[in-house]
Amino acid sequence: MPSFDIVSEVDIQEVRNAVDQAKREVSTRFDFKGTKCSFELNDTEVTLKGQQEFQLQQMLDILRQKMVKRKVDLACMDIRDPETTLNAATQTVLIRQGIEADTARKMVKLIKGAKLKVQAQIQGDQVRVTGKNRDDLQQVIALFREAEFDLPLKYINFRD
Repeated sequence: MPSFDIVSEVDIQEVRNAVDQAKREVSTRFDFKGTKCSFELNDTEVTLKGQQEFQLQQMLDILRQKMVKRKVDLACMDIRDPETTLNAATQTVLIRQGIEADTARKMVKLIKGAKLKVQAQIQGDQVRVTGKNRDDLQQVIALFREAEFDLPLKYINFRD
């Protein structure tokens, strides 16, 4: 039986490259000269540090530009509120990986509501869709491309 998996993955190496490029740009820009602005990447969390909140917004724009150039989907970014003190400001950006259980249930409900002849199973942080022919599976992919999920979805392991 043909099947495929719906996943939400981000290439962490591309995120690392985008953060490195953003670091270089901040170090060379005139409006950041003499400031203690920096980016830190820990696993799937990017920490922006600056002296004021408006600098964090500029740094976030730079990071977004670099991620778009590296073809990283911006929907994977979960931007937290900035924390400011008198002389420092920090902001965290989480890089989301995988599909959460609630979102996976919504996906399965969407597939069942479309009345297609396919079955959907939640397997960890991905959803597996199986059907009797390829056309039904392609209809599921078209359905998900039209649907509004707050994740960058990829369709992998397409098997006949």
